[in-house]
Amino acid sequence: MSTPFRYTEPVPPRSAAGTVAEVYAQIAVDFGIPAPSTFVVLSSAPELLAPTWALMRESLIAGAGSRTGKELVALGVSLANKCPFCVDAHTVLLHATGDHALAERLARGEAPRDEAHARLLAWGKHTRVPGAALTPYPFPRAHAPAYLGTALTFHFINRIASALLTENLLPAGAQRFRAVRSLAGRSLARTVRRPARPGAALALLDHADPGEAPAWAGGTAVGLAYAALLRAALAGADLLDTDDQDLVEEVIHDWDGAHPPLALPGFPGRRERPGARLALLAALAPYRITREDVAAWRRPGDTDRCLVRLVAYGALLAVDRIESAISSQIIQEAL
Repeated sequence: MSTPFRYTEPVPPRSAAGTVAEVYAQIAVDFGIPAPSTFVVLSSAPELLAPTWALMRESLIAGAGSRTGKELVALGVSLANKCPFCVDAHTVLLHATGDHALAERLARGEAPRDEAHARLLAWGKHTRVPGAALTPYPFPRAHAPAYLGTALTFHFINRIASALLTENLLPAGAQRFRAVRSLAGRSLARTVRRPARPGAALALLDHADPGEAPAWAGGTAVGLAYAALLRAALAGADLLDTDDQDLVEEVIHDWDGAHPPLALPGFPGRRERPGARLALLAALAPYRITREDVAAWRRPGDTDRCLVRLVAYGALLAVDRIESAISSQIIQEAL
């Protein structure tokens, strides 16, 4: 039987317990899919699963603004990050919003007819470049926490999906067929169009202080979810020694949003520093992680949870590079 998971074997959702089961229950109600593989793949690390879901729910699902608009931003992010799994997912979700013609234009690689839609898609793509000018926003400023949160959510989820999942959203790549995309979207329409109460996912987070919420979140639940994910993901640094941490953080600090060339200049070899290599690939080119990269890193005692935590650490460093640039822009504009 084919599986969407690469390099890990998550516990089947029917066997979930504790926080994982609680997250799955909320996902089923508010996302409409009982156990999507983008979240199942994180289930070996509940401390990552819960805030990842919380950030997506509080921004994309329960946050202010048009769901179509936020799906376009998420799609733009996914295109910029070269994540076909997520590109297909957001195309299906545009069918769920009722924007069938828009979804199919984008599936064909065509630009939206509506100028406002085109601006949202382009803005999402532009967020991959740290420090890129993101204002004026193509949405009301009051909706910025939800739109910025959506972009950051999918900069993280794209990297997890590209690193640890196959490219097929549906078995055998069935999402490539228009009728299947439309039917899948229509099956989610009632859930996608139903309002969700903001803040409900925060109860799933660790009760410890999640850290300081970023100013751009404007006191919304999005900020607390982002802070919780940041703290949980950066804890994965303990899987690397200090020299490897310094190397990874230095490379990402200097990253300009570009996709690395084939030769991967600046990336350590898998034999010499396999952990640093995996973390950097997760951050900058997760679609280039290979079985050989994982095997070179994995030692006896390294569990699926360890791999998920290491990938999440690299992924979140890239996201935090983007988020820090956004926060700096907002501070400069306020001066």
